[in-house]
Amino acid sequence: MIQDDRDRAILRILQANARITNAELAERVHLSPSACLRRVRALEESGLIRGYTMQLDPKAAGFPGTAFVMIALDQQGRASLDAFEGQVMKHPEILECHLLAGAHDYLVRVAYRDSADLERIHAEILTQLPGVTRVQSTLTLRTVKRTTALPV
Repeated sequence: MIQDDRDRAILRILQANARITNAELAERVHLSPSACLRRVRALEESGLIRGYTMQLDPKAAGFPGTAFVMIALDQQGRASLDAFEGQVMKHPEILECHLLAGAHDYLVRVAYRDSADLERIHAEILTQLPGVTRVQSTLTLRTVKRTTALPV
């Protein structure tokens, strides 16, 4: 839980650079290193900080393509949703999956190498997921903004 503006500053800095040293972080938020570390640990223990990761450049990693895919299921009961979501978790090509309210049931974001790879993902993964009745893909031309940082 965020206690004050100092916590917000810590979170903004860590979202921009999770590899910053505690000493540098403490200096930037005007705290002693021990007080800063206590705050970071408290933010971690509260569950607000879920973990620390690194980000790869998709193009440099060989995945220049991104598609957003709208998926409709034949049923929306809990068992159907659980079966679909359980299978989604098994496919690393699916980067994100969101349950929706509206005309479609899920929005997924997939990364692909080229058009043949996207065709494979469509035919062998997306359309084979439990309960899928319709798949509608939209391909990105360019990513204008991508961030994982929340506006704390």
